[in-house]
Amino acid sequence: MKEIERKFLVKSDDFVKESTCINRIVQGYLNSAPERTVRVRIKSNKGYITVKGKSSANGISRFEWEKEIDVHEADALLVLCEEGMIDKTRYEVMVGIHVFEVDVFEGENKGLVLAELELKSEDEEFEKPEWLGEEVTQDPRYYNSYLSQHPYATW
Repeated sequence: MKEIERKFLVKSDDFVKESTCINRIVQGYLNSAPERTVRVRIKSNKGYITVKGKSSANGISRFEWEKEIDVHEADALLVLCEEGMIDKTRYEVMVGIHVFEVDVFEGENKGLVLAELELKSEDEEFEKPEWLGEEVTQDPRYYNSYLSQHPYATW
């Protein structure tokens, strides 16, 4: 129930040809407070509810609990969410033994492309592909909960 994740900007679209899976994701927040976010997500035809705790000082790890729910329940919960939906296409890319999840944002966050990598430990080594840009793990502006309230287009 602990998420260890690193985030990076993406500097080219070369990841597209390397992707093994593509999904559209729409998500909203029942609570977007940094201490505890409650997210509702529809990924392709599946629903999820996720609770995340406050990030560690370095931004790499935090509590995460996720449960798959019926897609119709997720649709109903999205109506109750705070203003500001996240709409993105996720590309999964295998690099060495790790899967990078590359999100291409739409709507008010259009133009933003982020890569996320989940790790087993904060100091785990990983291969960095050529298309990977600057690390933004410690910058809370790149959290989806922040982007839902402060879209990239307004920066």
